[in-house]
Amino acid sequence: MRVADFDYHLPEELIAQEPIEPRDHSRLLVLHRDSGAVEERIFRDIVEYLRPGDLLVLNDTRVIPARLFGNREGTGAKIEVVLLNRLDNYRWEVLVRPGKKARVGTKISFGAGELVAEVLDTTEVGGRVLRFEYQGAFEEILDRLGQMPLPPYITKELQDRERYQTVYAREEGSAAAPTAGLHFTPELLEEVRAKGIEIVRVLLHVGLGTFRPVKAERLEEHLMHKEYFEVPAETAEMINAVKDKGGRVIAVGTTTTRTLESVAGEDGRVKAGKGWTDIFIYPGQPLKVIDGLITNFHLPKSTLLMLVSAFAGREQVLAAYEFAVGKRYRFFSFGDAMLII
Repeated sequence: MRVADFDYHLPEELIAQEPIEPRDHSRLLVLHRDSGAVEERIFRDIVEYLRPGDLLVLNDTRVIPARLFGNREGTGAKIEVVLLNRLDNYRWEVLVRPGKKARVGTKISFGAGELVAEVLDTTEVGGRVLRFEYQGAFEEILDRLGQMPLPPYITKELQDRERYQTVYAREEGSAAAPTAGLHFTPELLEEVRAKGIEIVRVLLHVGLGTFRPVKAERLEEHLMHKEYFEVPAETAEMINAVKDKGGRVIAVGTTTTRTLESVAGEDGRVKAGKGWTDIFIYPGQPLKVIDGLITNFHLPKSTLLMLVSAFAGREQVLAAYEFAVGKRYRFFSFGDAMLII
């Protein structure tokens, strides 16, 4: 299958530059998989589509202020670093820009020398491995010097860091938010529980590799970046119990979906576990766990759009996107939402 088959036209003005307030007042496009029919709602109406006995699965990762701006020692050249994966107490896998100024052996200073990094190695996806030197707690230094790693299509400055976090974010480690969850409020989650719908959590630290453009011409040639995940035993047990009783598993986001599929057997049963996943889901690969998906509108030719198409069918998804463009929905991280059931 060709990557070009997942392209669509999006006017630039439909790329959301800031989040809606309150969170659950974003628009919601409901896509019915069996018929391709769509409905227009508001996100807080999502409770109407959930049934007692369903299970909602969240990714409770928390975004770190992973973007750092420093200077190359010796020349003063400006270098931007985005932290991706922590390898140990001092070493991180990162993205750098411009890469030509960050060759192995280069030292980069941040915050007038409060934080210094040396380039140790390059990675297979064009990144670098850095070793940091600092005094005190790295997390406190990062909180002072770092910025939230907003995607490049968001050019407006974010006034409140917490608006790029879900209200249930817990474990720090992501370089990007699991944006489908940004629409939930504590009150809406309580409504979900009050209706008899259980809520469980998984963890996947989102790396920027998830959002990098697919440069291969064919899907089969694309390699995903590895991301760390955890599925607790109680989550796996609850998912399997709900499936056994005929309930539906509703995933909040593509990151949750990828996590569940990474630990699913061929029979759809989920096992607890932790580790690294580079699973790439695209049409032709049936999803074994989820019965519904809450998600945002994704970039053309992205792996996220391919995952959604694997669940709901490429033609139906692209038709829904065309409808959303015509109705002036807001797209991408701070945009509106879809419910696919």
